[in-house]
Amino acid sequence: MESVRWAFRCGSWSPSCSEWLLAARCVQREEKDRIGQFVFAKDSKSAMAGRLLIRKLITEKMNIPWNEIHLERTPKGKPVLAKPVLHNISQKYNFNISHQGDYVVLAAEPGLQVGKDCRSSTTVDFFKIMKRQFTDHEWKVIKSAGSELKQLEMFYRHWTLKESFIKAIGTGVGFNLQRIEFHLSTKQMNVEEEKKDTKLLLDGEQEDNWVFEECMLDSNHHVAVALGMQDKVNQVNPNPARFITLNFNDLVTSAIPLTEEDYEYWEHFQKKAESPSRQHTLVRD
Repeated sequence: MESVRWAFRCGSWSPSCSEWLLAARCVQREEKDRIGQFVFAKDSKSAMAGRLLIRKLITEKMNIPWNEIHLERTPKGKPVLAKPVLHNISQKYNFNISHQGDYVVLAAEPGLQVGKDCRSSTTVDFFKIMKRQFTDHEWKVIKSAGSELKQLEMFYRHWTLKESFIKAIGTGVGFNLQRIEFHLSTKQMNVEEEKKDTKLLLDGEQEDNWVFEECMLDSNHHVAVALGMQDKVNQVNPNPARFITLNFNDLVTSAIPLTEEDYEYWEHFQKKAESPSRQHTLVRD
């Protein structure tokens, strides 16, 4: 079973009527309704693409027909396969999905804990107020990165690593982020370059059973994937998996429509403003 790393660029996706109606037919009715409730088109597009990515993974990698997939949510809101289906499959993937900036990204691994976060370095809001979420070592690395832009990039890199770990362990907002500290062997990240040499300290002790993959999808979007190795640390490919950017046709290549066409859904989507501002906001799925 292979690692899966997929990205879809929602920022450049202007769905046609036929695309949006097809997408809406290929998700569960409750998913369709939830996606339709977003105020802004950007958020609706991100949520729709995220659902299609999950269903594509389950169909193509776990061999479950599209029309037999039923997704539920954990108490913390994470999408998972419904248990009756889960018991009948021989190949199981743990997956995680994030929406940020222009991208929706999915990471999946067989038999490993997976957490992932994608961040855009074009906003400064967090940078001004989030110092207390970093250790003294991390903040020193962030502030010594150079120019204000370089500091911002380093800030988001650390934040993305922390979020990927939190998502992997399934802990909510109550986790004290100062308990985890990241030590970066590579300070400079380049576009389309994968790194796997960052170390994690938990309560001051190095955690050798965790691996963190990092890459830049483009000059503004940094992705971190946290892999909890447990007893499989020596079985993991030493090279980070590469993210593949998909288009809309890729998302629906294995899709089977689940509902009838609903033209009013398209009309409702057309009335949405694209986004609240030019600043990127995180949409959780």
